[in-house]
Amino acid sequence: MKPWDNIDEEEWEAICDRCGKCCLIKLQDEETDEVYYTNVICKYYDTEHASCTIYSKRCETVEGCLKLTKENVDKLDWMPRTCAYRKLFEKNFKQEPVKTVRDRVISEEMINIEDLENHIVDWDDL
Repeated sequence: MKPWDNIDEEEWEAICDRCGKCCLIKLQDEETDEVYYTNVICKYYDTEHASCTIYSKRCETVEGCLKLTKENVDKLDWMPRTCAYRKLFEKNFKQEPVKTVRDRVISEEMINIEDLENHIVDWDDL
């Protein structure tokens, strides 16, 4: 494995295992800052192909969408422990099967956003 600083953009993008967990809609408690995951996923996430349909312009199109970089991945507490980027940063290279959200989510287009609290789930494998 190359040293962290020597990973180029193409290699960085290849690290992602396309699990979709970063595309889940999350809620954060304003008092405690605790993050709660839902079973609701961004409307641009294609579960069949495990990819974002607007990937190259996602950060400009989706409010709150954040591009993961070598500079910010260690500062994002909400990243699931199974995220390939987080595992790389934490030097946790243990091989594990990729656990996707593929068949366990609904698109944000299918719910009333005001009911989002009713979609909080305990993702044991996050």
